[in-house]
Amino acid sequence: MKHGKKYNENAKKFKPENPYELKEALTLVKSMAYAKFDETVDLSVKLNLKKSQTVRDTVVLPHQFRGDKKVLVFCKPEKEKEAQDAGAAFVGADDLIEKVKGGWTDFDIAVATPDMMKDVGKLGMVLGRKGLMPNPKTGTVTFDLKGTLAELRKGRVEFRADKTGVLHLAVGKVSMEPEQVAENVTVVMTEVKRKRPTDVKGEFIQTVSVSSTMGPGVWVAMKDQD
Repeated sequence: MKHGKKYNENAKKFKPENPYELKEALTLVKSMAYAKFDETVDLSVKLNLKKSQTVRDTVVLPHQFRGDKKVLVFCKPEKEKEAQDAGAAFVGADDLIEKVKGGWTDFDIAVATPDMMKDVGKLGMVLGRKGLMPNPKTGTVTFDLKGTLAELRKGRVEFRADKTGVLHLAVGKVSMEPEQVAENVTVVMTEVKRKRPTDVKGEFIQTVSVSSTMGPGVWVAMKDQD
């Protein structure tokens, strides 16, 4: 794969084959960002998983780096006020289901109360394709709308390993201090380790790297990986 001149120049600032301590790795990532926009810092983790296994959960990052997200809530009329008071951008039941069924997806997160899932489940072709389908595993199917929306507004994010056992997640912006991004990474890694399947043998976390949107990846030396 061919890279541009700036990418190649930055790649000379570190040893690609060497793992760095987390803060040092993030400092390198920050120094190598060259885009005119505020690049996102991405975390990539290779996990030792069987084909039938995955690691999936949500976590609240201590340092938020994205603007307020528009949350849609599918709920019965008796829960509408709770959702509205909690900051939901859109609240409704059959009316919203019909609107989404028509292809409307002008929102960032969808939450549903359990008694709505029978009907919301029919929106799989629209919501599933965009990764917006409410799911109990990610805490977006719940009667606790006040608590859930409060966490989402604080910066709760979902992480999930793909079919190859690799987990990708945005953990900050290059404009942030490396210490702040490091705290976000540490919180994510703690949760990932907590989700380790009981029958995994050997090292669970095989490799960890961080990179900016346009920059090269830097290996991270994570302690107690197994």
